[in-house]
Amino acid sequence: MSTFSNIRRAVRRSYRRAVDLSHPARSPLGSSVVNCVVYLDGARQSGAGDAAEALRRVRKSGDGFVWIGLHEPQHEELTGLAELFGLHPLAIEDAVHAHQRPKVERYDGILFAVFKTVCYVEHGELTATSEVVDTGQLMAFVGADFVITVRHGRHGSLGPLREALEDAPERLAKGPAMVLHAIADQVVDDYLAVTDAVQNDIDAVETAVFSGSSGRGDAGWIYQLKRELLELKRAAAPLDRPLQQLATQPMPPIDPDLRAYFRDVADHLTHATEQITSFDALLDSILQAHLAQVTVAQNEDMRKITAWAAIIAVPTMVCGVYGMNFEHMPELRWAYGYPMALGVIAVACLVMYRAFRRNDWL
Repeated sequence: MSTFSNIRRAVRRSYRRAVDLSHPARSPLGSSVVNCVVYLDGARQSGAGDAAEALRRVRKSGDGFVWIGLHEPQHEELTGLAELFGLHPLAIEDAVHAHQRPKVERYDGILFAVFKTVCYVEHGELTATSEVVDTGQLMAFVGADFVITVRHGRHGSLGPLREALEDAPERLAKGPAMVLHAIADQVVDDYLAVTDAVQNDIDAVETAVFSGSSGRGDAGWIYQLKRELLELKRAAAPLDRPLQQLATQPMPPIDPDLRAYFRDVADHLTHATEQITSFDALLDSILQAHLAQVTVAQNEDMRKITAWAAIIAVPTMVCGVYGMNFEHMPELRWAYGYPMALGVIAVACLVMYRAFRRNDWL
């Protein structure tokens, strides 16, 4: 792409941001609004105003749709949107509380989709308390002429996705269903990215366990990594059924021609869940190997302790015999009796030491 085209694209994006700032969304939206934009024939329209004005423009033209983005809205804010767009009260409750499993539900021609977003948490060194996977939630209300996205959490921003779609107006021209596909595709791509990053941590733990270096391969690391992997699995695995519904079942306002797109996303999700399952099994094997190493090390310590105890038992026994108060004892009054006893002790200990060393007990 030429330098002039890059400059023109940057100027166009700066202008769009300026338009958004100069036309902030008003009632029924509140401080949680991120964006409120009208799209006609895949092109972004300026001066959308508030949600009611944006919807009026779309329905007056009979074409296009409005995309409203919210971040952690309050119930009062969504109640106003529910009245304007005809959203179901149960879906509004789910969008506010944000503790839902991934799902797709249909309310009178309006789809309500729930996704769990994930983000890899960078860390210098893995510990028993390291946070590896951070999760959030993303909901989408999809109607024939509108998309309302509700995001919860510190990550999962849809700004880059919106800009990517605006750079491909032929995709936006397909309507709100294409926006839903793009959201699902981004969520699943994040699963794959986090899975790849977690693999590096698993490789580090595996190396630590089998390297035999001191202080490495703590079982707490493995257990913490399994917990974080379980968090990732809880986000990805339940999404399979909703994507299969979107890919195979007639669900207005999803155009039948777009089902192939959702099948492609479902295939990517299957790849991600298979990786997560294999990583979980690998961590189980690493944990078992670590516990086996610990058991072997403990057995080696016990053998060493037993061998030294056996060696020490020889002088203890001899000294115990000669410590008894009997008048008639072997070599008791012999001039060389004491050196002989020490020699017997030394020779016996040396023989036992060599025998233990030969059998790898010492």
